[in-house]
Amino acid sequence: MIVLRRLTVAVLAAVTLSLVAIAPAAAYAPVDIVHTERVQAGPYSLTVGFSTWPLRAMKSLDFTFLPDGGITDKSGTLRVTGPAIKPGRRAAPLVRHPRKRDSWGLDVKAFDDPGSYRFAFTIDGPLGPGEGTLDGVEVLDQPGPPLPLSWTIGTLPLLGLIVFLAVAWRRTRPGRQTLIV
Repeated sequence: MIVLRRLTVAVLAAVTLSLVAIAPAAAYAPVDIVHTERVQAGPYSLTVGFSTWPLRAMKSLDFTFLPDGGITDKSGTLRVTGPAIKPGRRAAPLVRHPRKRDSWGLDVKAFDDPGSYRFAFTIDGPLGPGEGTLDGVEVLDQPGPPLPLSWTIGTLPLLGLIVFLAVAWRRTRPGRQTLIV
């Protein structure tokens, strides 16, 4: 009974400490825009911001789309085409960026393949509809080592733990020990 109580207290303490440690990490960090491009979508001038430049495949970044005059009286759609995008994909509505609420955006978006991407915008507002594109957004190869090598290196500690537990289990053989009373 005492062992069960101690185990329960230990588990609750571990869960509480985990939740306390996660709280600061879950707080939103501001979006730092390091590169911008200008796009003319009919009567609207649009600033496209990137949180990382140059773009790399399989690396997450934030995109922001801010028309001159703000987004309050406007709506729009975005269609991205490129090597990692399935053909025939429909345009997605432009929505507020979750951490930069005064602009539209994509939060932690990553492109799977390197190559040239195209952003096509359709904006509707008080000046009427407008269309514009940002062509030739180059995405370079992924940073770091190739994925198979990364996964191999990442699983080595797990394999070491499994070997350690197997050796410890074989040495102690807990099922075959006799009880001394």
